[in-house]
Amino acid sequence: MAAQSIKPHPMPEIAGFIAQLKAAFGVEAIDTAIRRGKAGEPTFHAEENGHKVGTAGPAHEFTWRVDGAVRARHYCRGCDGSCVGTDTRCEQDRNMHSSIHD
Repeated sequence: MAAQSIKPHPMPEIAGFIAQLKAAFGVEAIDTAIRRGKAGEPTFHAEENGHKVGTAGPAHEFTWRVDGAVRARHYCRGCDGSCVGTDTRCEQDRNMHSSIHD
């Protein structure tokens, strides 16, 4: 029997981002959104390297393009995600930053 070679993930950036989301918001919540997107609901959609997964929503609603600001972001333990997509940092980061400058 020939040894099977391990192939790289077809969507490595998306896989990494999803791993971070699962760590921040819980595996069940993220897996549910992905599962519903694969079943035809516009709850999850991703594209990378010519691969598409999930169901895209209407172009004018719920569209959030990931850019460098999101990729460089870390998620604080217990973060509710309300700071994502804004210029506001997590409360924990703001408190730490202000105490350094006080």
